[in-house]
Amino acid sequence: MPPAKKRPRAYDVTRTRTAVLAQFAHVRDAVRGLTAEQLALPGLGEWTVRELAAHLIMALERASRAMELPAPRGPKPEVSLLEWPFSTTGGSAGIADHTRELAEGRPDLDALYEETSARFAELVPADAGDRLVTTRSGTMRLGDFLVTRTVELVVHTDDLHRATGLDIPYDRQALAACTRLLADALADRAPGASVEVRVPPFAVVQCIGGPKHTRGTPPNVVETDPLTWIRLATGRTGWAEALEAAQVSASGERADLAPLLPLMG
Repeated sequence: MPPAKKRPRAYDVTRTRTAVLAQFAHVRDAVRGLTAEQLALPGLGEWTVRELAAHLIMALERASRAMELPAPRGPKPEVSLLEWPFSTTGGSAGIADHTRELAEGRPDLDALYEETSARFAELVPADAGDRLVTTRSGTMRLGDFLVTRTVELVVHTDDLHRATGLDIPYDRQALAACTRLLADALADRAPGASVEVRVPPFAVVQCIGGPKHTRGTPPNVVETDPLTWIRLATGRTGWAEALEAAQVSASGERADLAPLLPLMG
């Protein structure tokens, strides 16, 4: 009999919306201070830092555009929050083309960020968490989609940091939501209770089928910090690389997450 899946974690829509705006403001402050030389540096993959900075606005703009459209028909969303991380592969060519066009067409990044933030604040309410919206992955609850915006923002904030060396702050709520969603997605992908994954101070989940642990110190434990976990879950860092660098500790014969990572493409 397969392990029973736990009830999905609940997120407060108002706090999530506030966290999205706060993290976007941190990124805007960092981008505002970039020099022309820094903007021309390699950013992410084939993108320059300028293109990465332009792409970051899509974290908010996709929500704004979704709210401008009529609510999708149907009583239930097509994609749940825990399904979203696994639905993000594909469409990379179109995203890359749009990002380059945006970076070329809107050279004043600060003005672009100001416009994006204002549109989001006006169009995306804090009291409509159950409203369905159309996303690239399928229809979702607005409250769930806002949680995914914290993932996009936090992941690309880290990309921007690693490309430029800038120390960009992380909004605590945004970092917590991103960490928890990716940890819960791991537990959903590999249900069970033989391995405990700890990402202090934000998340502890059990996963992988096998002997169930009930008391005392679990025999199989993985522990890491939030940013390392996010990099592992999104493929920015490999499992073996993180172990070798002592960025993650893994004890027990089942404490090997390599076959399950990354969660997002």
